[in-house]
Amino acid sequence: MAEDIKDTKSSNQMWGGRFASGPAAIMEEINASIGFDKKLYAQDIRGSIAHATMLAHQGIIGTEDKDKIVHGLNTILSEIEAGQFVFSRKLEDIHMNIEARLADLIGPAAGRLHTARSRNDQVALDFRLWVKEELQKTESMLTGLIAAFLDRAEEHADTVMPGFTHLQTAQPVTFGHHCMAYVEMFGRDRQRVRHAIEHLDESPIGAAALAGTGYNIDRHMTAKALGFREPTRNSIDTVSDRDFALEFLSIASIAATHLSRLAEEIVIWSTPQFGFIRLSDAFSTGSSIMPQKKNPDAAELVRAKTGRINGSLIALLTIMKGLPLAYSKDMQEDKEQVFDAAESLELAIAAMTGMVRDMTIRTDRMKAAAGSGYSTATDLADWLVREAGLPFRDAHHVTGRAVALAESKTCDLAELSLEDLQGIHAAITADVFNVLTVEASVASRRSFGGTAPSEVRKQIAWWRARN
Repeated sequence: MAEDIKDTKSSNQMWGGRFASGPAAIMEEINASIGFDKKLYAQDIRGSIAHATMLAHQGIIGTEDKDKIVHGLNTILSEIEAGQFVFSRKLEDIHMNIEARLADLIGPAAGRLHTARSRNDQVALDFRLWVKEELQKTESMLTGLIAAFLDRAEEHADTVMPGFTHLQTAQPVTFGHHCMAYVEMFGRDRQRVRHAIEHLDESPIGAAALAGTGYNIDRHMTAKALGFREPTRNSIDTVSDRDFALEFLSIASIAATHLSRLAEEIVIWSTPQFGFIRLSDAFSTGSSIMPQKKNPDAAELVRAKTGRINGSLIALLTIMKGLPLAYSKDMQEDKEQVFDAAESLELAIAAMTGMVRDMTIRTDRMKAAAGSGYSTATDLADWLVREAGLPFRDAHHVTGRAVALAESKTCDLAELSLEDLQGIHAAITADVFNVLTVEASVASRRSFGGTAPSEVRKQIAWWRARN
């Protein structure tokens, strides 16, 4: 990769004396990365300032040169943020664009900045810094989404709804309990984010091209200045490692899958057939031809983003799978995947947080559906075990006969008469009707992590103490 720079104003001369002619147009097109890696400008400047400061501290460059470099880099930062900086494709990437401008500003002292480093460890540093910051942002956004769910769970700890398996009514649960399922999901996502930050919290700068450097550098100093726990421990692995990017994409894919499952439920729940929720106009669109339509487009788009994010993960896994140590130019293709996935994930989390807070819960529709499909059948079987002493398999058989009878009479289990039930099994008493309502069913599920309102409130309190 790039070593000492003789003249950064023209693309052929930036490589020094090795290349006598400029690149072909197609080579310039495939080689340039400035179109996307300019996103790393702040990290590149921050890393260069830390590197220059360390070089001066170690006596490798003079203090006067260091001061010029730092002042020049801060000037470039201001120019970029003000939109006054002109990026050049001929200079390939963000590193060379900044270094060329630095030479314009401070002259020959700019050439000292690249002492004891390579673009290999430089880009590894910039990218790690960017991913670390993005993970911190993701952690904060997930915390906001969890908080939204905790509020809805607390509001609806007593709201009964059907619980589903196979999208068929299974047992009554509370909407608060259902919300807390997503708190658990996104809580795991946040924990994965925290672990990923810990894993990547090592500074690559100083690994140079792949073998380290003969200069008396202090990598612990630069690591501390850049907010890393410590420097990396193997220079070959340092410049060839993109595990941190893969881990980010893996986390993003899992989180997006959770978001997509939630989006699917929102789409289903907002249909007239379910009618469990309503989304406001802020998260819905209409139809160009059907005036009655109100479409949950925000949820549908969140659902679609998952495919895009998953694609980024597969792309980078494929890019990395056959690369020998150490650095290969293939790795230039890593950033667009991560940048795109990060943007998609941010948008999806923000949209979902908005929808969770925005949606109106139709408790009447939920309650009416909660008792459908003989959802308290398991409660009848459990009652037969507890009160009549039946083995569960026998109780299961008796309950199945009760369900068949209710179906034939087109009524709910609770609407069967005591005579009907005793005709199936003589041990059934009038007390059984205390467990056949959906409210009694959910109230009885007091096992740790169960759907009983009292248990849901305990879990909400536990999460609030940690969110």
